[in-house]
Amino acid sequence: MNKLLRSKLPLILIFFLFSGLLPASSSVFCAATANERYDDDLYTNQGSYSGASGRHGRNGRDGENKTFVADGSSVSFDLSGQDGEDGEDGGSGSRPKCRHSERNPNNDIKAPDGANGGNGGRGGDGGNGGNLTVYYTNLADLQKILVRANPGDPGRGGRGGRGVNGCRCRRSSWERETCTGKPGTPDYKCTKKTYTCKSGRDGYNGSDGSDGKKGKLGVLSIVKSQQTLPEEIPSVTLPISELGSKQINLSKHKWKLHQGAASLLAPGSIIADEYREFEERLETVFQLVWQERQPISSFGNEKVKVSLNDNKQVEVEFPDDLWVAGSSSNEANSTKFTVNHLIPRKDVTRLAVAEFADAGENLNLKIVDLAAKSDVINTQFRVKFRVKDNNAGFGDYQTQYEGEIPANLVTRDYNRFTLALGKLNIKRENLRPGVNVDIEVVATRSLGERSAKQTITWQSPIRKPLKNQR
Repeated sequence: MNKLLRSKLPLILIFFLFSGLLPASSSVFCAATANERYDDDLYTNQGSYSGASGRHGRNGRDGENKTFVADGSSVSFDLSGQDGEDGEDGGSGSRPKCRHSERNPNNDIKAPDGANGGNGGRGGDGGNGGNLTVYYTNLADLQKILVRANPGDPGRGGRGGRGVNGCRCRRSSWERETCTGKPGTPDYKCTKKTYTCKSGRDGYNGSDGSDGKKGKLGVLSIVKSQQTLPEEIPSVTLPISELGSKQINLSKHKWKLHQGAASLLAPGSIIADEYREFEERLETVFQLVWQERQPISSFGNEKVKVSLNDNKQVEVEFPDDLWVAGSSSNEANSTKFTVNHLIPRKDVTRLAVAEFADAGENLNLKIVDLAAKSDVINTQFRVKFRVKDNNAGFGDYQTQYEGEIPANLVTRDYNRFTLALGKLNIKRENLRPGVNVDIEVVATRSLGERSAKQTITWQSPIRKPLKNQR
């Protein structure tokens, strides 16, 4: 039935045109175009799906850590780490459905792309060998201990899945003719338009997964004692408000490092060559002393890390967004850290222009510290002083001075700085009232080991001083 309708379609269209049943303004395909056979040159929008990425291999489990008191008896330990799992292969992309329908349609065609292959999974890392801690009285007793603290092998990465090709066009372009109006009448017109087909992109192959990493050999630690070492607390991290209200007990075990671990143990032992020998236990009591004028409660949520190092020195680490000025003191087994000043980073660069005044050698720029921290923070200024060239285009300025402002030309009154620009090496005619200037000031603010820069700009004409202005 469909074939019969298609063969009769041109005659039906002509009948309607000449009978007047079809409006003259309607658009139809010309008989020559409409008579073309329907074929499979039009791709339907049937895409494909990328292949799934392979699952990553699991890491191998670390070997068991073991503590043993040597008494001269023979003993063996297997503290080996497990191997990492291989990663899974990536899946291949699915093939697109390159179906076709009407031949030479009145629209451009984009054929479906091919799908990418999935990436291969990463191989799992090998587990580390377990650590062995031996307490002894006679070092020769370690010769009776056989230990294998092998590292686990890494898993292999999975292979990437294959990508598939996109659909291909059977022809790259074609022409369609469209007619309007009634044949034989002046308003009957036909136009031709070219359409194109673009083949689909081929899918990419997935990338191979990386191999895992081999585990590490276990480590031997020896302690010349029959009593096990007490627990150590080498560091704590607490909010500032909590740290300032209590004393903190810190402890740390100090070790000497040596080479030749396997020579201390039974022949055939497998363990890292470098081993640790217990030297001493370090202990101290830490206390934070608060001298900052702001109450400690205003920094309550900020956390500080306090650590005891091998030199029995306490290291105090504040957050990056806090600037601290303080000092540390040690007495016997006690350490105190005094916080003299603690400033939020956001308050360091809150400088602003307060006034641009006077002219000539008395020209000055006044800058105010809105955070009121300038009695604590060191400040240095660098300036670029430019004047408008009235003979040049709009906004064209010429640099008259660029460099550091000498300290003797900067005065500070609490949180207000006065920069004596008129006393810089600038020609007098460029300091007269009415001259348009563009000033860029770079302030370097520092406290302890930390520093930050802030750029301040000002643009205006130099004004004539008031008569009562001194």
